[in-house]
Amino acid sequence: MKQSSLGLSNTTKRTRKREFLDAMELVVPWAELVSLIEPYAPESGRRGQQPFAVSTLLRIHFMQQWFKLSDPAMEEALHDVPAFRDFAGLSHWDAQIPSESSILRFRHMLERHKLADQILATVNALLQAKGLQLKAGTVVDATLIAAPSSTKNQSHERDPEMHQSKKGNQWYFGMKAHIGVDADSGLVHTVRGTSGNVGDVVEANSLLHGQETDAFGDAGYQGVDKRPDANKNVRWHVAMRPGLRRALDKDRPVEALIDQLERTKASIRAKVEHPFRVLKQQFGYVKVRYRGLKKNTAQIITLFALSNLWMARHKLLTCMGQVRVQGA
Repeated sequence: MKQSSLGLSNTTKRTRKREFLDAMELVVPWAELVSLIEPYAPESGRRGQQPFAVSTLLRIHFMQQWFKLSDPAMEEALHDVPAFRDFAGLSHWDAQIPSESSILRFRHMLERHKLADQILATVNALLQAKGLQLKAGTVVDATLIAAPSSTKNQSHERDPEMHQSKKGNQWYFGMKAHIGVDADSGLVHTVRGTSGNVGDVVEANSLLHGQETDAFGDAGYQGVDKRPDANKNVRWHVAMRPGLRRALDKDRPVEALIDQLERTKASIRAKVEHPFRVLKQQFGYVKVRYRGLKKNTAQIITLFALSNLWMARHKLLTCMGQVRVQGA
């Protein structure tokens, strides 16, 4: 009998994957999230195969987001990677591994009851309780997420809910993720998903949580304060158009002051780029996985909830009195 079949291992190296999972084990509010989802999960005690624990499926669902795994790939990874089984609570030698169908049904249950929004709200409630979200200001921005443009599929057409958008001199096909982040911490508090041809300024006011006094956006948000849905109690600080800024004469005191003001606004707006970096570089999310806006938006909201925990992990561990996980 092989040593691996008994769950034994003589390796002592702590991989980056295991260190990452150890950090997430500590910072994710598991109890609150399980309590949120359990009322919608299938009940045990019925005839036939018993459902897996919500905590197990939730951990698997999050690992899919962190490591960019499809449902079949996640099932195989649970068989192949001991660290994944340990994290999911399936390390016992006779533990049954969820099939890709079980993983799929859990994701559909989250989508059906729109629980991604509540997951983000639960995470943000934790961060606010720890004093990591001040809510005095919001920075808004949007990023394009590519979608397959090929028509070589069963329906012989592209996803009808995805559209083209031009950025600079290049055209993109896909959707947009619009986010509002805390101007102080850079943590995401609001997410909207739209097709790629929706202008950034259209969603701007829907990205405000209502408690801020100031909001910041790049030059694409010109005129946002004049839109019908604008909040009169919010002061918008929108970047000057690049052409006008390049035309400033820095030798003139007034125009030099305007340029300095633009630099200050840009330094505040830079906070909104951090969640996008985590989404695309840390979690590897650069292309939509599903057809339709609803499913992809639910995944994006979950990813931003997890990115908040990732960006705040060191402060959360400090608040918990935990020693920082090496390499996390």
